[in-house]
Amino acid sequence: MKNSRKALLFVVLVQLVFSAFATGRVRREINFPDILGFKTLKCDFHMHTVFSDGTVWPTVRVDEAWREGLDAISITDHIEYQPHKQDVPTNFERSYEIARSGAREKNILLIKAAEITRDTPPGHFNVLYVEDINALNTEDLIEAAKAADAQKAFIFWNHPGWKPDRKGWFDIHTQLYENKLMHGIEVVNGDSYYPEAHQWALEKNLTILGNTDIHQPALGSQTTTENHRTMTLVFARQRNAEAVKEALTEGRTAVWFENQLIGKSEYLQAIFRESVEIGKPHHRTKSAIWVTIRNDSAIDIDMERAGTQGPEKLTLPANATTLLRSSIEEGAEQLKLSYVVRNFLIAPEKGLPIEFTIDLR
Repeated sequence: MKNSRKALLFVVLVQLVFSAFATGRVRREINFPDILGFKTLKCDFHMHTVFSDGTVWPTVRVDEAWREGLDAISITDHIEYQPHKQDVPTNFERSYEIARSGAREKNILLIKAAEITRDTPPGHFNVLYVEDINALNTEDLIEAAKAADAQKAFIFWNHPGWKPDRKGWFDIHTQLYENKLMHGIEVVNGDSYYPEAHQWALEKNLTILGNTDIHQPALGSQTTTENHRTMTLVFARQRNAEAVKEALTEGRTAVWFENQLIGKSEYLQAIFRESVEIGKPHHRTKSAIWVTIRNDSAIDIDMERAGTQGPEKLTLPANATTLLRSSIEEGAEQLKLSYVVRNFLIAPEKGLPIEFTIDLR
């Protein structure tokens, strides 16, 4: 009898857990540290619903964001492209209105937005913090961007490498950029990284973004270092929509894409410093020391030696402790290790240089 009761209880618990996941009440937290006095917020500023060319209702996007550990999202349905208009009325405000209540309940920051859609070139542009989307519904791209700018919106260029045979920086992009009508650029869209866009972002001081551009339901059941949604990490003063806007405007972002972080050196270095904790050597011989290194972030940190000491290659798995053995000189009081973090990209094909010192006394 006791065994049957235990079996029944186990079945009930399993059903409750799966039910909680199905209804979006369980959240998988993503560990990236707060840095430099800012809060690190996980964000996706590019996604679609049935109100343009997506296949889900707006509330689904909120539920997915909660389950997958996000803090802020934008539903960016196309203004000009409405393939479901025979089934769903064209109402540019409606997806935001439908999603707003659920976002409040789940403490997701929902930023009102839309996507301006043109052939490539010039391409597609997302507009965040827009008040009146209808004002952007005009044939002329520059006029649409000016209408967004008049509302103090944040404008960024989507998937600049989407059509390889037409990609490039054209006169229209220079016009937008010089008139301060383009503030950021997607360095990553979905599962595509654009090194050219990364370089443009650095050269022109455009805010670096990475988003899913998701159209189908999000089917990911578990977030891992390799398998997770592409997202923008925003370093904001507070956890609210206005602080996110200020951070975007100031370019305080990085992108988590596959097992890579992409961003400015100052932010990636701060993430490394706040994530990695080096213990005091617990064992020493004349020629070697043993020490533990803890990585409390969500990303495996892959390093390659740049100096003469330490292992040639060193990987610090996410949310785990690594045992390091390193040779030392007899009588040494410090061990200085120089590495390049290969999967922290501060420029195309350029990893983050890092140095840390281990006290041997």
